[in-house]
Amino acid sequence: MHHLIAIGLKVASLTVWLVLLTIVFLPLERLFALHPRRLRARAVSADLAYYFLNGLAPVVLLSIPTAILVSMAQRITPAVYADFVADLPVGVKIGAGIVVSELGAYWGHRFSHENAWMWRFHKVHHSPERIDWLVNTRAHPIDVVFTRLCGLAPLYLLGLADSSGEGRQLTLIVTMLGTFWSFLVHGNLRWRFGPLEWLVATPAFHHWHHTNDENRDRNYAALLPVIDRVFKTHHLPNHWPPVYGVDEPVAPGFVDQLLDPLSAPRPPTQTPLKSSVGSDS
Repeated sequence: MHHLIAIGLKVASLTVWLVLLTIVFLPLERLFALHPRRLRARAVSADLAYYFLNGLAPVVLLSIPTAILVSMAQRITPAVYADFVADLPVGVKIGAGIVVSELGAYWGHRFSHENAWMWRFHKVHHSPERIDWLVNTRAHPIDVVFTRLCGLAPLYLLGLADSSGEGRQLTLIVTMLGTFWSFLVHGNLRWRFGPLEWLVATPAFHHWHHTNDENRDRNYAALLPVIDRVFKTHHLPNHWPPVYGVDEPVAPGFVDQLLDPLSAPRPPTQTPLKSSVGSDS
């Protein structure tokens, strides 16, 4: 009964956040739409299913590896270093936490593109051929857990996050900031931010990550584009991507998309690159 109550409270919390996100992004995408909106009821229903699944599953699936990371960090971290980190100002800890988490998530995200097995899960997120804020939720749970773990691991191993109250708060701040910003950069928004685009990820920056032309496989950072500049994966011209999606087929239904990456791989089927924004998969 205790677990059912906890799940119910989590679902209620996710529902409240969904309402708040809808209140924020729905009018913004109507006022500042990059591409004209089209009714995509089937795609929205799948996005909502992913929203609740990915709001619940990672909490459970990350509990064991997180506990292992905390235990490892406690065993290998010298006391002098632990005391030094503990005495850092809160603002410094948060800033350092964002940077190291971004670095871990960058390489996890990049690996998901460059490793054939992980791409089978990650391509679910890239399958939509129209991008808006809710597409952020369309991701396979294994993909979500892997990338999130890559972002959390440096926090624990470097002693910036632990099982203490302050450590949990830092993890929560980094996770919440990353989550909200992910909705923003997926937005169907025609905004450009000038010099600010050098400092933080924007819709234009992340839309180019979803492009399905010769410029694919760029802009892996979730928040800090400078990481892509350092590792030579940055791409942000003055125009917007002409096409989104992936070449290879993706299972059409929600359940099939969850199960298909777990099945035996099929030979890749290449199709010509599309020349314009199409409908959702």
